[in-house]
Amino acid sequence: MARGFIAAVFCLLLLSGEAVAGWYQVENYEGSIGPNPVHLSLQKYGSFGSGITVEGSYFYDAKQSPIAIYGKADGPKLALCEIADDKEFQRILVMGSKTPVDTTGCPLSLDLSESGATGTWSKGADKFPVTLKKVASLDDTGEGKIVGNVEIPFWAETALDRFAGVYTKTSAGICMTKMQVINRKKKKVVQEIGFDDEDCNAGMSMTPIYMNVEKWVEGGKDIISVNFGGGKFAGADDYVLNPKTKKYYLKK
Repeated sequence: MARGFIAAVFCLLLLSGEAVAGWYQVENYEGSIGPNPVHLSLQKYGSFGSGITVEGSYFYDAKQSPIAIYGKADGPKLALCEIADDKEFQRILVMGSKTPVDTTGCPLSLDLSESGATGTWSKGADKFPVTLKKVASLDDTGEGKIVGNVEIPFWAETALDRFAGVYTKTSAGICMTKMQVINRKKKKVVQEIGFDDEDCNAGMSMTPIYMNVEKWVEGGKDIISVNFGGGKFAGADDYVLNPKTKKYYLKK
């Protein structure tokens, strides 16, 4: 991911007044696509650009590899496309398409309800029913409300791990209070990282909530960046994997 470009875009948004606190409306679901168990998270927003009003992240429990999705909402009905590779990720989700996105033929169609969602996933000759139950939600567009245990499946991943943010409501507001490192092969949390963040800014920076943890490469090593909000004081903490302990530590 072009970390420098993304940081520049965010700074421009801050200066233009576009990115301010209170734009996260997220719902998390558990269920299945065909016979396969999945976890799915959706964020609605007035406009992510290019006509996109919904972005999200989901993974098959068996693979533990996040799939970035985007699309459009028409009332309770969603048409969602999947990001195929890094090039498409940059073109659609980072830079933004020059023309409105076309969701015709996208694989995931959902019909939302208060308790969950149903729909279909189809690609080519494959077609599977989708059944989802809503298990948690986050809304900081007003006074701030969290229902259930909100774990955000970030888009960032490495060959070994994926990353999730545990969001809670504190006396200072809603923010990510810890980041989970999930080993994809073991399918379990192998490390939890907390933050020295009394102002509650961790994970409250990027417009898509799923981009608040990013991966980039420096000197052949994966760097995991946690983005912090806070207006002009926004920044990031970078973590590196210790090959001996298999734990991430804060980069000095």
